[in-house]
Amino acid sequence: MQHPSTTLRLSGYHAVIEPDRWVPDAYTLVVDGTPQSHVNLYDPTQLFFEYVQRIGHVIDQLGMPGEPLTAVHLGAGALTLPRYIEATRPGSRQQVVELEADLVDLVRAELPLPKHASIRVRYGDAREMLGKLPAGLRGEVDLLVADVFSGARTPAHVTSLEFYTEAVALLKPTGVIAINVADGPGLVFARGQASTLLSATKDVAALGEAQILKGRRYGNIVLVGSPTTLPLDWMPRLLAGGPHPSRVVHGRELTDWIAGAPIVTDATAIPSPPPSKSIFQVRPGKS
Repeated sequence: MQHPSTTLRLSGYHAVIEPDRWVPDAYTLVVDGTPQSHVNLYDPTQLFFEYVQRIGHVIDQLGMPGEPLTAVHLGAGALTLPRYIEATRPGSRQQVVELEADLVDLVRAELPLPKHASIRVRYGDAREMLGKLPAGLRGEVDLLVADVFSGARTPAHVTSLEFYTEAVALLKPTGVIAINVADGPGLVFARGQASTLLSATKDVAALGEAQILKGRRYGNIVLVGSPTTLPLDWMPRLLAGGPHPSRVVHGRELTDWIAGAPIVTDATAIPSPPPSKSIFQVRPGKS
C-alpha cells in the first residue's frame, strides 16, 4: 500500500506518514526510517510515544488547568504537542520552528491542524531562528520544547551552553524548557546535556524510564529546566502519570546522576549517538 510521502529537499531524507494499525484516525510520521511523531486526529490528547507523554505531563502542570500558554516548539515533527496544547489549552499562542518546509507541507496536507488554532510555523534552523522570533516573546514564553533531530540524531549546534542560554532567555521567570535527549548505555551525552542545561537555568530535573536513566539501554530522557526552582509538588504527579516504570531525578540525586559530566560548549559539542537500527528503525517495505 502506498502511503503519503516526500523526499525532503534539504536533508534528502524520505518522510512517510503511515496509518496506525491498531488505532483508527491515528498516524505515525517516519523520517529516514525512524518513527518521529504519532498523531491521533480524532483525539489529539492521546500521546503515544513515552517521552512525549512525559512532556505532556509537564505541560499539564503549567499554570492553571486549561489556562492558555505561550509556547515555542523547536522541531515540528507531525505537530503532536502543538495539537495537544491546542486541545487542552484552547487559545494558546504557539510558534513552531522547522528546517524542512516540505515536511510541514506533507503533515499539513495529510494531517490537517485544527481550524482556528493559533499555531505559527516558521522555517529555518532552530538555533538561528531563536534570534528571529518576535521580540515580544523574549521573557514571555511559558514553555519551550526542544525536539530537534536530523534523522535519528540531534545536531551538535543545538546541544551547547550557548544554545541553551539563548533559548532560556525566551522564558518567563516561571517558564519551563523541555528537551528530548536520546542516548544509550553509559549516558555520556545525556549527562553532559543535563550539566549544560543546569548551567543555563536555576533548576533541572530528568524524567525517564528507570532502566534508561540507569544507562542500561538506549532511549529517551526528558530534561526539564526553569529559571526558577521547579515546584517539588510536580514530582509525584509526573511519576503517577506514567508511563511506568518511571523516575524523576532532581536535586542532589540529579547532581549525583550527572557525575561531573563537563558542560558542553560550541567548541566541544557533538551530535547525539545514533540508535541501533534494531531499536527504532523501520524495516524497508514494512508499514
